[in-house]
Parts: sequence; structure tokens; C-alpha cells
Amino acid sequence: MPTDQPAPLPEYWDRALHLAERGHGHVSPNPLVGAVILKDGESIGEGWHKKRGDLHAERVALADAAERGNDVTGATMLVTLEPCAHTGSQPPCADAIIEAGISRVVIAAADPTEKTAGIGPRRLAEAGIEVEWAAPEVAARAIRITQPFRKYAATGRPLLTLKMATTLDGKIATHTGDSRWISGEESRALVHRWRAEMDAVAVGSGTFRADDPKLTARLDGEIRQPRRVVFDSGPVMTPDAAIFEDIEHAPVTVVVNSASDSHRVNALADAGVMILRTEGEDQPAHFVNALDQLGDIEVTSMLLEGGPTLAGTAIASGEVDRIELFVAPVVLGGGLSAVEGHGPDLMADAIKVPEMLVERVGQDVLMSANLREW
Repeated sequence: MPTDQPAPLPEYWDRALHLAERGHGHVSPNPLVGAVILKDGESIGEGWHKKRGDLHAERVALADAAERGNDVTGATMLVTLEPCAHTGSQPPCADAIIEAGISRVVIAAADPTEKTAGIGPRRLAEAGIEVEWAAPEVAARAIRITQPFRKYAATGRPLLTLKMATTLDGKIATHTGDSRWISGEESRALVHRWRAEMDAVAVGSGTFRADDPKLTARLDGEIRQPRRVVFDSGPVMTPDAAIFEDIEHAPVTVVVNSASDSHRVNALADAGVMILRTEGEDQPAHFVNALDQLGDIEVTSMLLEGGPTLAGTAIASGEVDRIELFVAPVVLGGGLSAVEGHGPDLMADAIKVPEMLVERVGQDVLMSANLREW
């Protein structure tokens, strides 16, 4: 029956979304989800999906309320993504909500997956629970934090973020290839946090040869290391590279093609590297094929850190979803550009950015561009 309760206060949606984001770097390929239970205008239980395979946010919130001695009968649950109604690693959340006696559920965003979409809300409504959808501004925030889940559900490919750090005149390195460091310490710390939140981080063979990077997330506390991906058709990588020092804790994948040196490829495979062999009529097609294969191993988000050839290929493929550009207060007057490629013939055909944010990060300016939303 309708409860005729007032709309949830904005701070409770803020809380639910904040809780959801605590799952960054731990729940993939599942989505970030947070839940808050309200009764008599106060929060009596809350939770978020903490780790893949663990309880979902709704069940965590119900357990939290029970632990605190709070009766959820007749209460309202706010949840950032519609409750599931199928059995996976956990039983259906819709069933738990019904059994608990919740009388009203307000949902921020729909789940795009076929096995879930619309089923949970329908089951709740059939059980007599009032089901509502949050205001558009809340829905937009909930959709934004689940972008990797949504693109993966729609395409089977990871959400791709292209990260670049340039000088004021658009260079990423000197003419000798030296690039350490263009961006400041605060910017580099932010990139490490992004790495920890992503399923994978990737570079091209030129960057790998120049920097011999580890590509790990160097942060305090318990974090999940991303898969390190190197697009290396040579390949130039050898088993004595720095990336092998912690391969037991952070997997390495090398993307090659049919023309790659088989002896070098076999040596990498023997050293514990996953090899992906791509096909395609040109480099952008090879790149998309690599994303398809990464999706097959449940990579739902990837941070592409360069270099310019791979950046150009990624943009040409049409698969770049976000660009994070650090601009440092440095001028080189020459050197390597951030992106290489043919690009369009006319300025009118350039990619138009529908949304861009600008902020200061230490000494640098960070320009964040969302090219599309899923």
C-alpha cells in the first residue's frame, strides 16, 4: 500500500552514493551500490557492496539495522541501483527486502543487464511494496558512478579512460624522450588512486621501452592491483623488465598480433604473461579486438596511460570514453606530442566534448572530459 511518505532528504542520497563509491577497486565486474534505510526521518541501517562475492548493499544495510537493534518494518530503503531478483554469488536482494518488511523502496538508477532489468522492482511491487524512482539529478549521479558496469553490459568492453600529462605547449616528453616528471607530485598520487580503482592500466611499447614502468598502484593500505596491459606487437618486452618483479600480485597481459616474434612471445608466456593475439584490418580494429578479449576476462575499466601512438589509435577506434589531461606549468618549445595519428581532415569533424570539468591539482590543471555516457 502507498505509504504517503515525503521524498528522502538530499543528504541521505548523498550518503547512499558515498557508501557506493567505497567499493571502488573491489567489486568489479559488479556495480558500485549503496543503500540507506530510513524510518521516522532517520537512518537506521546502511551498507554498500564491499567486495565481489560478498553481500550486496541491500542485505548489508538490513544486517546493519538488525545489528543496531532497529526494526525495519514499514521503513523506506534508498538504493542507488535497482535490487537484483536473480541468484548469483548471492541470493536475490528483492527477496530479502520483501522478507524484512520494508514498505517503500526508492531506486536511483535502473540496472541495464538483461538478467536484472526491471525484474526486481516488479517483484517488489507485486509483494505490495511501494516502488519509486529518484529525482533526475540523483539518477544522473548514480548512473555516473556505474559507467564501467554500464558500458560492459552494453558492449562487453571496458570503459576506457585516456590519461595524459602535458606541458603548456602540449608536449609529453623532450626530443630525447625524457618525461620525468611533467606533472607534479599531487597529480601522480591521484593517478595511483585511479590505477587502484581500475581493472587494468595500459601503455604502448614505446612508453614501455622508454620508462620500463611497473604500472602498479602505489598506495597505503590493502588495495587490489590492476592488470598491467602492454600493447607490444614486437614484442620489445623481455622477462627481465621491472613489471615482472610483482607479477604474482599484479597480472601482466601483452597484446601482440600474427606478425609478432613467436620466440619472444613464447618467452613472455613462459614467464607468466597472458598473451592476447589480435586481428583486424588496421590498428584501430586491432585495438577494438583487444578490448573485446579483455572484456572476455572481465576487465570492465581500463586506464590508458600512453604513449602518443597508442593514444591516437585508441581515439581513432572510437572507444575512448573519458580523457583526463594534466597540464603542467612547464614549456618545452619542442619534443613529443601527446597524440599521434592522422585525425580528421576538417575541424568540423573533430570529436566534440559534451562535458568537461577543470580543477587544480597541486601545481597542475586537470581537465576531465566525458566523451559519452552509458
